[in-house]
Amino acid sequence: MKHKSSQVAIGGMASGLCLLLMFLTGMIPFSEYACPTFAGLVLIAVAEEMGRKTAFIVYGATALLSLLLAPSKEAAILFLFFFGYYPVLRTILEQRVGVKLLRLVAKLLLFNVMIVLGYLVVINVLGIPDILEEFGSFGKYSALVLLLFGNLFFLVYDYTVGNLTEVYRDYFAPKFLRRGGR
Repeated sequence: MKHKSSQVAIGGMASGLCLLLMFLTGMIPFSEYACPTFAGLVLIAVAEEMGRKTAFIVYGATALLSLLLAPSKEAAILFLFFFGYYPVLRTILEQRVGVKLLRLVAKLLLFNVMIVLGYLVVINVLGIPDILEEFGSFGKYSALVLLLFGNLFFLVYDYTVGNLTEVYRDYFAPKFLRRGGR
């Protein structure tokens, strides 16, 4: 019973922290992109301490509440479609896809498909068709240029998630949670 109550407590705190980050999207400029990525990073600790299943449950609850409550629906969509679950899914990909190049291609394909789907939802379902028109003279190629920069950001993000996971396992957990590293 103690383990279940710990899962609920840690899951609730992690979900609350993720939601707090998602609420900041309405207060800080350019946070529509940063806050969903930081909120996803919170799930590294949940996955490491309580397991992937609990991390995915926290992701689902946070994604749903973000869609309902977060000031920026674009940020909520980014969290829902990619950044919320990716830190947990990344460890699965690292373990199950042995060939490094194939793993990188799978990650990039996942990122591109989910980001495009997310923006199609923003444009068509949420009724924000002028999202790309905000770039004015940037022109008709703005979507492709943004996707290119998004892929560069994703490569940095993927590297960062991997390093933060290792730091959590090898430094934070042994030092602050008094349990052994790998």
